[in-house]
Amino acid sequence: MTQIIVPTLGESVAEATVSQWLKKEGEAVKADEPVVELETDKVTLEVGAPADGVIVKIAVGEGESVEVGAILGILEAGAVANDTKKADAPAAAAPAKAAAPEKTAEAVDAPKLSPAVRKMINDNNLDASKIPASGKDGRLSKEDVQNYLAKGAAGAKSAPTPQTSPAMAAAPAKPREIGPREERVKMTKLRQVIARRLKEAQNTAAMLTTFNEVDMGPVMALRNEYKDVFEKKHGIKLGFMSFFVKAVIQALKDFPALNAEISGDDIIYKNYYDIGVAVSTPQGLVVPVLRDADQMSMAEIEAKIVDLGARARDGKLSMDEMVGGTYTITNGGVFGSLMSTPILNTPQSGILGMHSIQKRPVVDKSGAIVVKPMMYLAQSYDHRIVDGREAVSSLVRVKQAIEDPQRLLLDV
Repeated sequence: MTQIIVPTLGESVAEATVSQWLKKEGEAVKADEPVVELETDKVTLEVGAPADGVIVKIAVGEGESVEVGAILGILEAGAVANDTKKADAPAAAAPAKAAAPEKTAEAVDAPKLSPAVRKMINDNNLDASKIPASGKDGRLSKEDVQNYLAKGAAGAKSAPTPQTSPAMAAAPAKPREIGPREERVKMTKLRQVIARRLKEAQNTAAMLTTFNEVDMGPVMALRNEYKDVFEKKHGIKLGFMSFFVKAVIQALKDFPALNAEISGDDIIYKNYYDIGVAVSTPQGLVVPVLRDADQMSMAEIEAKIVDLGARARDGKLSMDEMVGGTYTITNGGVFGSLMSTPILNTPQSGILGMHSIQKRPVVDKSGAIVVKPMMYLAQSYDHRIVDGREAVSSLVRVKQAIEDPQRLLLDV
């Protein structure tokens, strides 16, 4: 027998949810043929069969959480569908049937508990039979156990004493009943993890945001002048994002704390520039990464962003393309946002928010009031590692590079 195992999911990703089994028990599969689909907070990925054979057991049901290394199912290598069992002599089948009643209670319950759920059950000294299960075929999920613990039902460990305050002993309110014009839809695993990670970022980092505005006129003029020849030569349109990626990298080189992260009592400074670019997809926000963006030309940046964005919306990004960024850029302006406060993509210490370009009256250097295409910029940063001077100065550096694009060529 060959085990179908949860593969390594990527840096800082230890858990996934079984979103869909692509094969059923008894079905024959070829080596590397996708058999089950897993969903993490970053990407959806398919797990292939480790060898030719037949799936004889599905150990984890759809909707259940699994950890790296957990057993998803069992494959009988070399078998040809489940007809091979029927071809055995009756005498060979009889012992298996007679042996069934001898199974222990633990063996019967084992398929209903994923490794992650079983660990929670054991760690909290719980009785799995007393926990309401919401998973497929009556399986327990991690959420079932978490809800059971949150409601104070784990009395086997320590029941509240009479001296326990009502606030401590009270269980959280149950999900409210929905009205006739409402619809209840369970959050996807991706959406649950996005929510948790964003809240963790707020709870962990000392997050502040500094704002500025930038005159987009010079970049727009340069883009209009060269966009046709640029597209003809490189086969890709010249957008604004490549200018901002280059400007951000220049600022990060001058203010390295924004390209660093905290690890315990240490600061890890990164001498490379892997820039994450936030992309909105039907499943939620994902952040694919431009590896070594400082070594890429503007044409390469534009082409890579288009490629990553398209594959992100189709759910075809690999895990390696989703992890390890050192700084993030998000553009709410494509949806019409005029001003917002971006949340850090932990453990990164900085994120730049771009917004809509809007013509506004401003005072130029001569003191005259003129109308210019302006964009508000917002940079959120972790004040534990980045001082206000560095945060403000680095955003000014981005502003200077965009308002005077020649700086990007001269690296000044």
